Order: sequence, then structure tokens, then C-alpha cells
Amino acid sequence: MLLLERLRYWAEKTPDKVALYNGNLKEDIALTYGELELYSNRLAGIIKNQSPKGEAKRPIVVYGHKNPYMIVAFLACVKAGFAYCPVDISSPTERLLDIVKEAGSHLVLALEDLPDNVTLSSKILSLEEIKGLCQDGENQKEVIHIDGENTFYILFTSGSTGKPKGVEITYGCLNNFLLWMSSVVEKNGISHPDFINQAPFSFDLSVMDLYTNLYMGGTLNMLSKDVQMDFSSLYENLANSHSTVWVSTPSFADMCLSDRQFSQDLMKDLRLFLFCGEVLTRETAERLLERFPQASIVNTYGPTESTVAVTEVKITKELLAEDKPLPIGKAKEGTEIEIWSEQEECAKANEPGEIIILGNTVAKGYFHMKEETEKRFLALERGGRFLPAYRTGDRGFLDEKGILHFLGRGDNQIKLNGYRIEIGDIEENLLKLESISMAAVLPKVKDGKTKSLVAFVVLNGDIPADLSERKYIGQLKEALKDYIPEYMVPKKWHIMTEMPLNSNGKTDRNQLKELL
Repeated sequence: MLLLERLRYWAEKTPDKVALYNGNLKEDIALTYGELELYSNRLAGIIKNQSPKGEAKRPIVVYGHKNPYMIVAFLACVKAGFAYCPVDISSPTERLLDIVKEAGSHLVLALEDLPDNVTLSSKILSLEEIKGLCQDGENQKEVIHIDGENTFYILFTSGSTGKPKGVEITYGCLNNFLLWMSSVVEKNGISHPDFINQAPFSFDLSVMDLYTNLYMGGTLNMLSKDVQMDFSSLYENLANSHSTVWVSTPSFADMCLSDRQFSQDLMKDLRLFLFCGEVLTRETAERLLERFPQASIVNTYGPTESTVAVTEVKITKELLAEDKPLPIGKAKEGTEIEIWSEQEECAKANEPGEIIILGNTVAKGYFHMKEETEKRFLALERGGRFLPAYRTGDRGFLDEKGILHFLGRGDNQIKLNGYRIEIGDIEENLLKLESISMAAVLPKVKDGKTKSLVAFVVLNGDIPADLSERKYIGQLKEALKDYIPEYMVPKKWHIMTEMPLNSNGKTDRNQLKELL
């Protein structure tokens, strides 16, 4: 049964069960399965009727943060025949405008107030307007049933040119992912799961908890940003959630582990941790198993371009006893992993190379980026049939048992707190600041995991006499937030008199590494 069919099934079988819940510091909002189905159908009818006739269907931007009506908007878009592009309120104005322009949206569904300085040519529906249409609109008996080749959502990620690039995920890719992910949950002894959601909906990790939860008929506890930043509210929320499945980045779990309250006593029903988005360290896994003796830990791996994740491994005490980094698992059914050498030939067991993903969850490509798509997305003949494939740029190796091990990136892309970041994206936007003439950014890495970003900049002039270097750097950080999300802003800065160059006249990053 496909996702939209499953949602209709749950709406008929358990119409009063809460599907989505957001307990934030301002207002508690919950929607049942019956409301989710009814409201998304009604809104889909409005979107369909108000759409330009005879034109190609452009994706619809949905702007907001952890509001259950965002999910109503997502489903309404696809039921009306449009892909949706989620944009979180943490995105700076410049990036929001870039995404709306690139998507060419005729309609923006704004679940939060747009920034004051944003003017859009698109029609805008506010939260109150959306609520009114959902609650008082006409019932829609017929909605479009999209097929597997239609784009379901487009996630815009960091791009090396300083502009975000959109990854197109089809309905077929999403359903293949959900079929696998629901089986992962079930084989860990959970048939009726309730999920924790940590990641914003503009981040692909959220797909793991949001749609797996809806597919399996659970209740999703959406942790808003204000709750996550307030420990007393966070732990009160977690204690009252009765959630059985935790989905987050390892970094968020590390933050929670800093308080001894975070344990099985706090979350008595928790039985499974699902991690993706960055390296899971041995230390984090050991502490979790100690604090949550009734829970299992599953580590997964996969880029946005392969629909969240494609490998899994259960972290056991036996695995933790081995003196080497934790593996990232075996490929799911419907996926093959190959390791390519520099000659683009398949490497042997234990030989490192680039990780290539082949299978039924590889994305269509990059939205309106033909050249970049052709560079990274392939069709490879295997066993007499062509399989969609993606060149990840990640390095790794397969051991004798076919288990994948991660060795880091082969380019200037990194993962920080689960967010994928192109170093070039930050550097390009640093140069938009008038006071900076040259810029380089390096990741600070410990135990194979990026801990922070460090900026090296050469100024166009001197620091104003009335400002200390520390305050001036603080101003530069604030100015940079106008162009890139806060999580991409380097934590530490070095002001250089000149940038070291190598023999090719390029920035000598090896010299800069000595200053980290």
C-alpha cells in the first residue's frame, strides 16, 4: 500500500487518533488522521482550482516551522499534482528568495509570517487563510493520484556556487524508502510506533520520522526550535510524549546526553534510536546504550539524493568492543552499493574509493540543473538492466561481509550537526560582504566528525578604531546571516593580513589547517 493510500486507510480506521502534535512554548497544536485527510483534500481542491491553466506545474514553496498544518500543506500540494518545497523559518531572506525564484512558484503557503523585507510576486496563503479553507472548505471526493515518476518533494541543499540546489524526490522513491524503513522499525520489535521529530522539515532527516510515522499510523511529536533550546521544556515534553522511536542527528543526542535526566527513566517507552545525517561515534552509542538499556540503536547512511538513507546496521555491545570506527551498514533491499577507484572501476573488498549508490530510491536529479545532474546521476547496466545511480562524493569501503564503512568526503562538502554544507557556498557568500576581499573556510574535525567551521578572511581595510577585533567579527557573523542559514556561519574566525597561496596560485589550505 502506497503512502497516500495508507493515510486514507488510517483516516478511516483511526480517524480520532492524533497523527501530528507540536507542543511548543506558545501554543499546542494537534491534528488527527481524520483531520489530516479531510483538510489536505480540501486544500488540494483549492490549490487545483486556483492554479494557472495550461501551464507546466511548478513546485509550491511551503514556509514555516513545526506546525502540523505544514504537513496538511505538503499533502495538499501533491494531491493537487504539485511537488512541494519546504523552507524553514531559520532560512535567511536571501535564501528564501532564491528558492522561490528557482522554483517559480505561483503560490507560497506561508505557515509563519514572511520576513518584513520579503516581497513576492507569487500568491500567498497565510496560516489563518489555510486553516479557514481546511475547516470550512468544500469536501473534495476526487484528488489527483500521483504515480511513481511524479516529483513528491524538492529539498534545496547547500550548493558550491553559493546558491541552493534542489533535489527532486519522486513518489516512487519515497514509497520504496518507507517500505524499507517501516520494516527496520518492525524488526526491532515495534509494530505500533510513535516518533520523535527533531529535524526541521527542510532537512531530509525529517522524512524518516514524518512519513514513516504516517505510513505506520503513529503519533509524531514535533519538537519545535524553542522547545529544543529550553532544556526544562524539552525534558518535560519528552517525558510526556510516550514516544517509542527517536530520530535525530547524533549531535542532538549528544546535547541531550549532557544532562543526566536524559535516560530510560525519562522516556520509559523509548525502544529505538534511528540516526542519520552525520558520523555516529562509539562514545555516543555507548552512552545511549548505558542510559537506555531497553532501546536499540540503528545507524543509517545516505545522502539527500538517495531519499534519506540506504544502509543500516544495529549497534551492539559486540560491535562497540571492536577497535575501529562504527560501520554504516548493509544496503537495503532494492539498493546496491559499489566502491569506485580513481579509474572508476569497482574496488575489491576493503579497498577504499568513492561510494556509488544504485537502486530504487535514487532521485530524479537536480531541479533545473541539467549539467550538474548529468555529472552526478547515472544509469548503469547491471545484470541486463539499467539502474539509476548516484555518485556521492563520499569515500568508503565494503568489507568481506558487504558492510559499508565511511571514510569521509572526497571534496569540499561536509556534514555539520547533520546538515550538508558545501564549503564553497559559505566562501562565496563571505565575499558578498564588502569588508572582505578573500575568504576560505575549513572544517575542524575530531574522530572523523566535523565539530565546527573556521573562517579565514582578508579584509578590504582596517578594523574600525572604535571596535575590538572580537566585536568586529561578531558584526561580520551577523551580516553573513543575511545570506546563509545560521548553522553554516563559521564559529571561529581568523583575520589574515594575506591569504597563503600554493604554487598554482590557489589558497593553500594545508597551511591554514595548521591554524585550526
